[in-house]
Amino acid sequence: MSQNAAANFSRIRTISPVDGSVYVERPLASDPEIEAKLARAKKSQREWRLVPISERASICRRAVASLVERAVQLGTELTWQMGRPIRYSPMEIRNGFQERALYMIDIAEAELADHEIEPKDNFRRFIRNEPVGVVLALMPWNYPYLCSGNFVIPAIVAGNSVILKPAPQSPLVAERYAEAFSQAGLPEGIFQFMHLAHDQVERIICDPRVGFVAFTGSVDSGRSIQRARGERFIGAGLELGGKDPAYVRADAFLEQTIENLVDGVFFNSGQSCCAVERIYVHQDVWEKFLDGFVELTKKYVLDNPLDPSTTLGPVINERAATSVRIKVEEAIRKGARPLVDTSFFPNSRRGTPYLAPQVLANVDHGMRVMTEETFGPVAPLMRVKDDAEAVALMNDSRYGLTASVWTSDVDASVQIGSRIESGTWFMNRCDYVDPALPWTGIKDSGHGCSLSRRGYASLTQPKSFHLRLSL
Repeated sequence: MSQNAAANFSRIRTISPVDGSVYVERPLASDPEIEAKLARAKKSQREWRLVPISERASICRRAVASLVERAVQLGTELTWQMGRPIRYSPMEIRNGFQERALYMIDIAEAELADHEIEPKDNFRRFIRNEPVGVVLALMPWNYPYLCSGNFVIPAIVAGNSVILKPAPQSPLVAERYAEAFSQAGLPEGIFQFMHLAHDQVERIICDPRVGFVAFTGSVDSGRSIQRARGERFIGAGLELGGKDPAYVRADAFLEQTIENLVDGVFFNSGQSCCAVERIYVHQDVWEKFLDGFVELTKKYVLDNPLDPSTTLGPVINERAATSVRIKVEEAIRKGARPLVDTSFFPNSRRGTPYLAPQVLANVDHGMRVMTEETFGPVAPLMRVKDDAEAVALMNDSRYGLTASVWTSDVDASVQIGSRIESGTWFMNRCDYVDPALPWTGIKDSGHGCSLSRRGYASLTQPKSFHLRLSL
């Protein structure tokens, strides 16, 4: 649960990082409600799985369109709930969510169709991708439509039912999904949501009616889900933390590289699992890169995220801001050099979630800002002498979500990428999820994958049909 969303024994309260007000208050699900929704999800899924894929896809397509049509309203709600500037919030629904959802809908019929095996006399053999049943989706606050869309839409298209537990910081997302699915004509019980406490989540994971658990969040919470699964033989998609590195080679297109990496670090105030959290710069372009990076960072406007001119909003709460400040101050005590005068951002104040961006030079891996997930607007930059040093430092992490290289040499990028331990390898790009490619991580960044054709494999179970045509 987000530290900015308070809960007592029966309710959640979403405290807005914009002004500290209570923006949403909702009841936690009761035990009878949990039982009723699990039973409904199981019963309705038995019929839904028999509905043709084309019809399931059409309903989901209408639901996506309904959400996209309301992007401005939903974006404003997001800004109040989690603080992203209003100029960007609607883009989560219009751009990323729509792109991913429609891609998965578009490929559904081909990917979920029966796979016929080569002919054999007197036999017909094929493999059918059957739904796993009830999918429990435990989703985060930082990109609540993007992350939930990775699972909710393809799970339903694949013939599953879904129970969504939204983050307490962004509870309205679940209600908007329910409205969209209702308007689209989805049968009752296929999509449901509940607000749950930790112990309730663990009990539901243990329930035999749940066939798959999708989770996006912290490493510690991922371990809790693994323990809750216990001896149950069900699948899980766990997208956990990241400490994603970037390497700027001497032959990089410097101006474009700086522009993209500044955005990759500071968009959403750095609150993204695939944000760039450490940058290694070749010594030949170190000074130019440093100057350009700092100059562009100073152009951000830290202010009320409801103001359209604001480009950097608050982090999720004061406690998160304090955690980031502690890591930065600790690095400075150990020798890091801060390159941004925080007085340049007068709205950055201790005791609030409003936190100035910072760029750090002279960092090393003895500092937590280079080894632990920061989840804030901080760019630690480290000078390297060659590719080999960059590769060693990039791999020196317990995380492995994404990594990027910035270069004009395609062959070099492939060679370096083959040595990097990550789920996604970028050249001249960062902080983006392509729905045609599996979204996955290694090490402490998670297990399993979503999106792409591989994503449907996670949400279905292969069943063999072995038919003798005559005796």
